[in-house]
Order: sequence, then structure tokens, then C-alpha cells
Amino acid sequence: MSWNPTLEPNCPDAGSLDAIETLIIPRSRDLGGFEVRRALPAPARQMVGPFIFFDQIGPAEFITGGGIDVRPHPHIGLATVTYLYKGGFRHRDSLGTNQIIAPGEVNWMIAGNGVTHSERTTEDTRKAKSELFGIQTWVALPEKDEEMDAGFEHQGKDALPFLQGEGKEVRLILGNAWGEKSPVRTFSDMFYADAILQPGAKLPLPDNHEDRGVYVMEGEITVAGDRFEAGRMMVFRPGDSITITATERGARLMLLGGETLNGPRYISWNFVASSQEKIDAAKEAWAAGDWQHGRFNLPPGDSDEFMPLPN
Repeated sequence: MSWNPTLEPNCPDAGSLDAIETLIIPRSRDLGGFEVRRALPAPARQMVGPFIFFDQIGPAEFITGGGIDVRPHPHIGLATVTYLYKGGFRHRDSLGTNQIIAPGEVNWMIAGNGVTHSERTTEDTRKAKSELFGIQTWVALPEKDEEMDAGFEHQGKDALPFLQGEGKEVRLILGNAWGEKSPVRTFSDMFYADAILQPGAKLPLPDNHEDRGVYVMEGEITVAGDRFEAGRMMVFRPGDSITITATERGARLMLLGGETLNGPRYISWNFVASSQEKIDAAKEAWAAGDWQHGRFNLPPGDSDEFMPLPN
């Protein structure tokens, strides 16, 4: 789609910073060779819509032979979404999935009652210098879907709605926004999008979602006359008409949100659930290590090691 009129602002900029409910400055941590910035969960905000975990990965550069090696580990009660700007890696999971993800594509893994997966740089990529830059998020499942069977979905770049307006390009990754809908199967109302704004370009936030947030990946934006640089997440008050404007530096944004869940979620290690009992049961099952008959098993092709349950 070359042009979408709903991408054009039909509302004024936010009149004041009162429209911003929460400003989040991510915490940074070094994972050995590359940096991760975590915006969610934050002390002031556990979730934006159903999004409960939001990590910026990199940008990182690896020397020849280098890369990532995330050993097999478990999840419950959530769906993970991986979206990359640069680089790629191989995803393997206990369903038998063996999928390489490239920039602009989507890996969507539904943990449900339990799944195990690993993420590793491929041998071919390690033969030269490489880069990695992207976002990983967790989407908390509605309580009625927490214990569904695990699943995996991959969507190529061309399958995702791509919208263009005056000085902006938007790829819709999940959910619905601006009159378009992603093909990825979701379980609650949400939106998740990658937007590139040229200097001075304006982008209205979707007005059909309860919770709405913006994370500045690159460049800088203005809201109500105040500037926000890369590495900032703004969560806006429900119902307000909001338009984001790129400064003279331009900007790349991740936009996210949707309907709120029926209550907060418990988070422990890689587990998300609506009750502590479900978390405790998953911990016990992983610690038991019964890969043949237990709740969890290891990914075919990557079963020689795994992450132990933290003390």
C-alpha cells in the first residue's frame, strides 16, 4: 500500500505533557559483548496493554566467530515476538521449529502451558563480522489462554501491512491500527508497529486502543513541544488525540499498546502467569528436568545444554 489517509494527522499535537502518563528510561545491562536496554516492566508501569516485557537488543557488533548463544530455556503464560533491524539468528524450540529470522520478519512464539526455545547465531554468520539490532517483547496472554497449547508462527517481511504517508513508513507487526490488520494470530486487542519518520513528519497514534506507548529507537521526536531522544518510552493517557512529530534528526519508533488485561501478572525468571501457583508449578517442572515425560522438553537439535532454574 503506497498511501493511507489514516496515517495523516487529523488532530493537533498534544496540548501539554499531561497527555503523557508515564515516561520510562530503560535500564541497561551488559550480556557479554552486547547491551540490552529493558523498558518493561518498569517500576511505574508493568505493562502497556498486554506488553509486559520490552528489550532493545544492541546495536551490537561481533567479531568473526562471535554471536549470541541463548541456551534452551522455558516460558509459560505469554507469547514472545522478535523483530530485528539488523542481523539474524536461528530459533529452535521444543515444538520442533527451526527458523532463521531476518530484519523485518516476525517470530511469534506462543508459550501457553509451556515451551522451551534457544536462540543462536548461525555458523555461516560467524564466518565474518556481524551485527545485531532489534527488539524482543513478551505479550501476556489473557487468563483464558494462559494454558493453551504452545505454538509458533513466522511471518515474512512482505506479509506484514506496510503503510506510507507524507515522510513516513510504518510496518504493522501485530494487531490492528490505522485501518490495517497484521496476519499474526493474537489473543487480545493490540497493536505493535515499526515506524520511520523523516525530519518534520507527523504520525497520529491509533485512537482505537485503550493503552498506547511509543519507544524511540533512533533519532528524536517532539510531543507537546518537548523533545524525547532515543532510549525513551512514553505511555499516553487513554482517549487523548496524540500526534508524534520527528525533529530535524528524523526518528525510528516502535509503537505498542492495546486493551489492558484483567489484572496484573506475576513474573519470575522466564515465566508469566495470573497466579503465583502457576509460576511455582512451572518452576517445579523445569527443575525436575524430566525431558521425556515432564511438562517441558528440549528443542530437537539443541538439547545438549539448558539454562538451570536460578537459585
